[in-house]
Amino acid sequence: MRERTSLEDQINAIKRLEQELEDAITLIELGEMEEDEGTVKEGEEAIRALQDEAARRQVETLLSGEADGNDTYVEVHSGAGGTESQDWANMLQRMYARWGERRKYKVELLEITDGDEAGIKSATLLIKGHNAYGWLKTESGVHRLVRISPYDSNARRHTSFASVWVYPVVDDRINIEVKESDCRIDTFRSSGAGGQHVNTTDSAVRITHIPSGIVVACQQERSQHKNRATAWNMLRARLYEAELKKREEKANAEAAAKTDIGWGHQIRSYVLQPYQLVKDLRTGHQSTSPQDVLDGDIDPFVEASLAHRVYGGADAVEDID
Repeated sequence: MRERTSLEDQINAIKRLEQELEDAITLIELGEMEEDEGTVKEGEEAIRALQDEAARRQVETLLSGEADGNDTYVEVHSGAGGTESQDWANMLQRMYARWGERRKYKVELLEITDGDEAGIKSATLLIKGHNAYGWLKTESGVHRLVRISPYDSNARRHTSFASVWVYPVVDDRINIEVKESDCRIDTFRSSGAGGQHVNTTDSAVRITHIPSGIVVACQQERSQHKNRATAWNMLRARLYEAELKKREEKANAEAAAKTDIGWGHQIRSYVLQPYQLVKDLRTGHQSTSPQDVLDGDIDPFVEASLAHRVYGGADAVEDID
């Protein structure tokens, strides 16, 4: 039923684009017959809007991976650098939350660890929506920020790093077995503001998968049982994502370089000073409006990286256009 609904949505979208294109052409023809420049302009604007949507639909056809249609988890971790990196991690967490809201996805904050003075040390978002993982899967990696520090009294320029990890929600179609004997489960008190309950019970749960070293945590709910269940789902999703990555690297040796999320392998730079520029180091795509990007307008970067991942090469984005 899920696949049928997805296919119906795609077919209906194509039919709607065809119909709206015919309507726009008819509107232009009527405007030309009546010598009404306003009507002609309205039709031309409608065609440009349809062109943009068709381009997005074309990129969406690249989302054919095994888990691309699933919801997704997004983890953000601050790097070395104290308050600077923690503030940068908070900016990234907000950027992905805003991206999800722009797309009318449901965004939930599952876990957050506040920074020592400002920002966050880590956070985990759950973004629910069709193709959420497919759109964001190329965002995994290290993100670099260059700016005049608001925390430096001498107004010096600082470089900060934060890592992003994206992995799909494992649904009932995918069976991932995890031995409880391979895991260590810790409980702790939730952090941050939240009333009387948040600081009086050990409701937050952290699970460490010893063989892989993967650690997940959840503190969203007041109930420890609910947090434990969510944490188990997150762990299964992380293990599944690791398996998907192994398959990809085996099928394509270049994938290891494209998806390396280790420190020192930044995928994108955000420069706020001395000039304004966001540049993806894998595709070369860039924007001179970093404030828009940090407000969630990352679709051009996502589309370019998806095209690059599928087609490869410097001309990947031009080819898809």
